[in-house]
Amino acid sequence: MNKDKILVFIGLLGAMLVGLGIGYLLFFQASTGVEPMNSDHNHADLGSDETTWTCSMHPQIRQNEPGVCPICEMDLIPLEANTSNDPLILEMTPEAVKLAQIETTVIGSTGSAEKTLSLSGKIQADERLSASQVAHIPGRIEQLFVTFTGEQVRRGQKLAIIYSPELITAQRELLEAIKLQDINADLLTAARKKLTYWKIAPEEIQAIEESGQIQETFTLLADASGIVTGRRVAVGDYLKQGEVLFDLVSLNRLWVLFDAYEEDLATIQLGDRIEFTTPAVPNKIFKTRISFIDPMIDSKTRVTSLRGEINNPGQILKPEMFVRGHTQSPIKTNQQLLIPKSAVMWTGQRSVVYVKVPDSVIPSFKFREITLGNRMGDQVLVEEGLEAGEEVVTYGNFSIDAAAQLNNQASMMNRDVLLKGADHSQHLPDFTESSPLAFKQQLAEVTAAYLQLKDAFVATDSLLAQQSAQQLIGTLDKVDMSLVKGEAHLYWMEQLAALQTHGKKIVEQHEVEKQRTQFDFLSQALIITIKVFGIPDNNYYIQYCPMAFDNTGANWISDEEAIQNPFFGDKMLKCGSVEETITKDYKNPSVEQASSAPASGHNH
Repeated sequence: MNKDKILVFIGLLGAMLVGLGIGYLLFFQASTGVEPMNSDHNHADLGSDETTWTCSMHPQIRQNEPGVCPICEMDLIPLEANTSNDPLILEMTPEAVKLAQIETTVIGSTGSAEKTLSLSGKIQADERLSASQVAHIPGRIEQLFVTFTGEQVRRGQKLAIIYSPELITAQRELLEAIKLQDINADLLTAARKKLTYWKIAPEEIQAIEESGQIQETFTLLADASGIVTGRRVAVGDYLKQGEVLFDLVSLNRLWVLFDAYEEDLATIQLGDRIEFTTPAVPNKIFKTRISFIDPMIDSKTRVTSLRGEINNPGQILKPEMFVRGHTQSPIKTNQQLLIPKSAVMWTGQRSVVYVKVPDSVIPSFKFREITLGNRMGDQVLVEEGLEAGEEVVTYGNFSIDAAAQLNNQASMMNRDVLLKGADHSQHLPDFTESSPLAFKQQLAEVTAAYLQLKDAFVATDSLLAQQSAQQLIGTLDKVDMSLVKGEAHLYWMEQLAALQTHGKKIVEQHEVEKQRTQFDFLSQALIITIKVFGIPDNNYYIQYCPMAFDNTGANWISDEEAIQNPFFGDKMLKCGSVEETITKDYKNPSVEQASSAPASGHNH
């Protein structure tokens, strides 16, 4: 998991905990005011024509007269005004909306849009302007005029004085060739060329011929201008022909290298303009264009390099300076649908928003999964899932999500919990093939700890349930999350958050019925987990009691086919049935298979 994805997850986890904290304070379930369950589980309706009043935040609250919710102290509303059977819709009172400070925005479409990319990088020297100053003649360095790294050198500047016995011999050959030029003119030409190849200036050769005197030392001149980046020699060193004295680089023109993630490359093209700044030169904006895109991606960082070029008069910019830039790339589609980033929850392309239900008497918000496109500054492109004119929640969405989770409705934190009794296998991904055996074995240890917790509820022992939940949390902490990668890793982190949250709430509670409510949520998260990631061996049985929680029903996991009901204990120990059997070869059924599966029987 790369650094950016880790940072994104940490941000989401922090926001999730804040939302759960708000939800816990506002919506925590309590038994006070809850309609008691009939001990003989009579399925009859209320059988009264009187208006039933309930709480929009806590639908388990039912009473025959208006008042306030004993949990959150909000005004109760008539039941018929809050009877949505859609698990994706959360209804709230105006007071609850105000308390959660919910804000919404009507989204619209636009004909064009630009994607803004923020880039970081640094200045580098232009490799094409690098040079090595070499010795053209062999000899000993008698004197150096350039003595330290970073010194500016200009073309034709004196660099060193060299004593060269070979050069002395070549001068003697030249003078002898002059004497014999009438006999062999080619000999004189060859002697002159030898000195020319050693970079001896024509005027120096002419001076030797006219004076007839041999020079014992020669001055080495710079072949190019630049900054000394490396000094290879010292006074007294003996040089071979072609040996490097100095490394030079010109800083009059520089490269600007930016890092770009692979998912952004589709919108980056050669010639795109980048504006950038550097802390070393405040209040100044520099501009360049992309002249080269590295064809290779770094296997560790998953980034590639974008290169721009910039003139550097006065050498204000220097190599290794950090820079921050941004580029805007037009996105070509017929219609663009943009929403504020603050409206979006979760990570990846499949993300979550809450949409305000239009023309509803009670403020209602619908859970919606959408497909995201490119990010554009403070907004993000929606490719699928929303239409222009819809109203999305842009502030307070985590409060709504926390309330939805505590009411056992679809939410970002528990988004696979939909209407009980319906099949939702098509909503679950399948990571059974990619999950390593070691990870599945660790999940089996988590399930073993869960089974001890289940047995505590079978015994209706709240203290034992607290101890077992604490052991379960400890087992969760030992799961090595690095064993699963990519989307599987993110999905596990989602389920881990749900398992830890509800496990801790069981530890915090002292009343067994409140603990059982959290056990229901925890069971759903663990059932999803073993279905999605698979198990190493043995069999698990997904069992179901339709009587639990005022006949809304609940599932749990068992390692035995025999029913032992954790939601009723010895009151109705055998109430329930086996819905599914999870084996090591289990795969989530297709939509067609799920819809045609026969209903299972029910034991009383």
